[in-house]
Amino acid sequence: MSEVGRLVLLGAPLGNPADASARFREVLAAADVVAAEDTRRLTRLARDLDVTVPGRIVSYFEGNEERRTPELADVLVAGYTVALVTDGGMPSVSDPGYRLVRAALDAGVPVTAAPGPSAVTTALALSGLPCDRFCFEGFLPRTPGARRSRLRALAAEDRTLVFFEAPHRIAGALADLAEAFGADRPAALCRELTKTYEEVVRRPLGELAEWAAEGDPRGEITLVVAGAPATPAVRPDDETLRAAVAEREAAGLSRRDAIIEVATAYGLRRREVYAVVHS
Repeated sequence: MSEVGRLVLLGAPLGNPADASARFREVLAAADVVAAEDTRRLTRLARDLDVTVPGRIVSYFEGNEERRTPELADVLVAGYTVALVTDGGMPSVSDPGYRLVRAALDAGVPVTAAPGPSAVTTALALSGLPCDRFCFEGFLPRTPGARRSRLRALAAEDRTLVFFEAPHRIAGALADLAEAFGADRPAALCRELTKTYEEVVRRPLGELAEWAAEGDPRGEITLVVAGAPATPAVRPDDETLRAAVAEREAAGLSRRDAIIEVATAYGLRRREVYAVVHS
């Protein structure tokens, strides 16, 4: 134990244990406490890597993250090294970790990382879609209404988008994506990355939605979607703007949200669309 503790974020293999770095092994073998999203999965991984974990292993997942964070922060302040590992990829990226990182920093405890695999960048590289500019949206809302609203707000985003999605929701999510972004928008569904049954399906959103509805894909899914194509800088006439707002209102949006979406879609100021609608 040292006078100052340390939090180490471990980038865990997505599926293939051989992707674990030498530093990943070193930290596991030296940490005083290992906080794992799934302790059983960590134990299997350590066995596959032939690494003995002498430190105390505790669970740290969505269900107990809020309660366990203060406990681990106390361990860090007491001068111990805590390693944080999720089921795959980097902690805090749509996985437990942010709360503990924030608590450690607030307590003046150093935070470092042993970088490793990331489903986000792995899927992006395999997708065949532009990688120079992208945004990560994590998991979409679970309810259809909230999901459609989020997608409508993202429809004009010109950067490549990366999503995580659960297998039982992927068909519905793809159908909503095709409706919001257009059935012809290029996309790639990456399933079970680095694992035995890795699969990357590259198709337009409409075809992907049909494929998912018929095939019922399983496993961990990362979805990459091309950004919105550049729109011509031609201002539509007032009647077109009114019709676009009315169409969105008929679909259930409030007038305010409809105006915001139309303004975003055509690259106009909200006040300009507002003035047209209320003229």
